[in-house]
Amino acid sequence: MTDLVDFHVHSNRSCDGDFSPGELVGFAAARGFRAISIADHDTVAAYPGVLEDGRKAGVEVIPGIEVTTLYDGREFHLLLPFVDWESAAVAAIVERMTESRLAEARERVERLREQGLEISWDEVWKGAQSCPPLGVKIAQILLDKPGSDKMPGLGKYFEGEKRAFGPYLFYRDYFMEGKPAFVPKRHIPLEEALVAAPATGGVPVLSHPGADFQRTTREDLEDLKQRGLAGIEAYTFYHTADQTAFYRALADDLGLVPTAGSDFHGKIKPQVSFGAMTDGRYWMVEELRRRRPQ
Repeated sequence: MTDLVDFHVHSNRSCDGDFSPGELVGFAAARGFRAISIADHDTVAAYPGVLEDGRKAGVEVIPGIEVTTLYDGREFHLLLPFVDWESAAVAAIVERMTESRLAEARERVERLREQGLEISWDEVWKGAQSCPPLGVKIAQILLDKPGSDKMPGLGKYFEGEKRAFGPYLFYRDYFMEGKPAFVPKRHIPLEEALVAAPATGGVPVLSHPGADFQRTTREDLEDLKQRGLAGIEAYTFYHTADQTAFYRALADDLGLVPTAGSDFHGKIKPQVSFGAMTDGRYWMVEELRRRRPQ
C-alpha cells in the first residue's frame, strides 16, 4: 500500500461515468491507492454501499460529491469530501440540482433538434441511464448513434484524433455561450453552496480551478476563502505544469489545502486513466479532516 490518494473520481452513478463504485475501489486496490473519493456529479448515490467495498479491499473511501455551481457568470465545480450523504443539506442540494439539470438537458436536446440533428429526449434519457445528463454526455450519446457521422456538420468529429475528443469538441461548438444550442445555466450559486457546506459535513474544495470554463483568479480565491473555501484541486489533468505551480503557490499563500484529483470517468475522458494521477498524498486527507465543520 502506498500513500497515494485521488480525491476526484466518478462512478456510473454520475450520468457520464462508466464503472460501478465497487469497480473503482477494485482499481484503487490494484494500483495501491490508500484512499479515493468518489465524487459524482450532484449525487451521493454511491453511498453508503461503496464504503463496505472499500473496507473489504483495504481502501479508504472518502464520501464525496461534486456540486455544479455558478460564480461570476462561470460554471464552477465544488468538491465536498467527508460529506454526510444522509444530511438534509445534501438532499436539498441534490434535489435542486436534479431539477435544474433535467430542465437544462431537455432544452439542449430541443435546441439540437432545431438545428436539424436527429436525436430525441427518449434516446438521451436511456443513454444517460435515467440520470439528468450534462452537455458532454448528450454529445456522446448523439455521436455514438449509428449514422451520426452522416448528419449535417457532424462528420468532422469523426476525423482522426478528433474522434476520441468528439464530445468535448461538440460541446464547444454547440453548447457554449453564443453557440446554437446554448441554454442558460440554472445551477446553484457557489456562494450559496459554500453557505450550505458546513451543514453537509463536507470540506469545500474547488475542482480544477484552471479549467477553461472556470479560469479562477487569485481575486476569486481570496473571495471564496472568505466565504468558506478550504482547498483547491491544484493537481489535475486540466492544468499545465505552469498552472499547477501557480495554484499550488496560491494554496500555500492563501492557506488553502492543495489536493489532487484525476477526474476519472472512463470512455468520455479517454486521456485520463485510473491511477495516472500520482500527486495526491495522504497528508492532504489529514489536513482536510482537520478542517471538517465541528
